[in-house]
Amino acid sequence: MQTLAVQVQDNYIQDFMSYVNNHSDSIIINKDKNLEFDSYFYERQKELHQIKNNIDNGKVQMIENDEFWDDIDSFVEILQK
Repeated sequence: MQTLAVQVQDNYIQDFMSYVNNHSDSIIINKDKNLEFDSYFYERQKELHQIKNNIDNGKVQMIENDEFWDDIDSFVEILQK
């Protein structure tokens, strides 16, 4: 068995579900909780894993929390001038 992600146009959902019901011995539908909350969950997950790998490999350098907020404070001061 293979798992696929299927996107169905809103106006076609009834026809699609009828097809699935007529072939229920061959098709199983499960709702993906991750996609219910965030339709881009897997794209975001892939991007975050890539960012983590870049940090681990030294391609990207993280800055400390204090340094980040110091930079933000400096930027806000510049904007307020």
